[in-house]
Amino acid sequence: QVHLVESGGGLVQPGGSLRLSCAPSGSAFAIDTMGWYRQAPGKQRELVASIESGGSTNYADSVKGRFTISRDNAKNTVDLQMNSLKPEDTATYYCYMTIWVRRWTAYWGQGTQVTVSS
Repeated sequence: QVHLVESGGGLVQPGGSLRLSCAPSGSAFAIDTMGWYRQAPGKQRELVASIESGGSTNYADSVKGRFTISRDNAKNTVDLQMNSLKPEDTATYYCYMTIWVRRWTAYWGQGTQVTVSS
């Protein structure tokens, strides 16, 4: 019923920046937590950053000071600004949102690839 669509991934050199965006299909949602996970080849999926409806944020230690998560509650979007990118940031990044559709339900995007390489 609800689909999350990510954009903004791509290839960037170390030290560069990318901005990921995610938006759900449809409108008039009630959304609680928004966030981003990532998964690199051979590794477990890990939480990168999350943001609550009131604006509280949480970041993985590995990205603190480099990444910034933000949300636009009017547009139902969540962004991830990624600066000072490192090769170890290379992964598929997945957006998620907890949305009220008859009950609180977690929805996931299809993933967008971020590659940091020289």
